[in-house]
Amino acid sequence: MRTTVDLEEDVLLAAKELARQRGVSIGKVISDLARQALARPDGSNMRNGIPLFPVQPGAQLITLELVNLLRDELPGQPTCSMGTCYLP
Repeated sequence: MRTTVDLEEDVLLAAKELARQRGVSIGKVISDLARQALARPDGSNMRNGIPLFPVQPGAQLITLELVNLLRDELPGQPTCSMGTCYLP
């Protein structure tokens, strides 16, 4: 399908280079890149730049206390108290 779009010069140059490397048309490269971008989550599953994962039904809530408990059980981990850490 033919249409006219305005691309910024750096985007056009990058698309041309990808097309050359892949041996396909610029339109194919731009279509593929647009499909990839549109297939991604819209970003609503992010908090403070960190991706959030969907919660499975019946899954245990991960709390800071649980993380600390599990970390403390790892062998060879330092023990920390009042800002001072000691290796076992």
